[in-house]
Parts: sequence; C-alpha cells; structure tokens
Amino acid sequence: MNAHIDAVRVAGTPSGPVPVVLLAPDGEPDLLPIFIGFDEAAAIARGLDAVDIGRPLTHDLLLDVVEELGGRVDKVVVDSLESQGEGGTYTADLHLDTPRGTTVVDARPSDSLALAARTGADIEIDPGVYDEGRRERATFDDLDDIREVADL
Repeated sequence: MNAHIDAVRVAGTPSGPVPVVLLAPDGEPDLLPIFIGFDEAAAIARGLDAVDIGRPLTHDLLLDVVEELGGRVDKVVVDSLESQGEGGTYTADLHLDTPRGTTVVDARPSDSLALAARTGADIEIDPGVYDEGRRERATFDDLDDIREVADL
C-alpha cells in the first residue's frame, strides 16, 4: 500500500509524552501510528520541513554518504509488526538504488521515514501490517504536533 507521512504528533501516555508518526495509506480512512522517540520525531519533522541547521545530523550524514557513493533512497517499506503484549515493534526495509544494483537494508521505521522525508522517496505499508495496526484518524486529532512541543 502506498502511503505518506500525515503528521508527527505527541501522545500522552501513562508513562509520559510519546511521539507518534502517522502514516496515511492512499485511499484509506485510517492511519497507521508508529510510536517513536523524540529525536527520531524531530528528525522526521526537520526532513518534512527541509530545515537546514548548518551541520549535518545523523540522517543527513547517512543520506550524504549514500549519495556520495552514487546511491539513492528508492523507497521505505514498513513490512512487519512483531507483537509483544500490549504493543509491538514495527520493522522496515530501506530500498536503495546503488551503482552495483538495488539493495535492501533492514532499518527502523523511524530512521527510514526520516530519510524518506528528506528525499521524497516512496513509502509503502504491508497490507497485513496496516490491518493489524490501523487506528481511526479521529484518535489523533487532539494531539499536539511535534513542532509545538519540541524546540526544532
């Protein structure tokens, strides 16, 4: 399923505020929430906003290295949800085009999405993962955008 980053917000949980990146599959009413860390949320928001802070941060550095070596980020695929009790851990594959051909790298969804936000690379979600993790859009309407909470 093709998707895009709908928003990066902050949810209140019993253990405190937790950032969540919301993926919106094309043509679907619900969102796929992926709870991530504040640093990763800030990196995704900076990528979406094309914020240049002067010196490269980790995701900028990785992207620079990939491009200097003749590669490019082709797409991100959120491909599984490994359930663990109440929640679970999403996994993703980062698809790269390189001078030696295409390659797939196992990556955290948050890191992959930070790169996709910087490059405009396609984002895909496995349909089974979407079905298992989907939540109604209204669930996230009252959450603050990460830009309102963190000093980016």
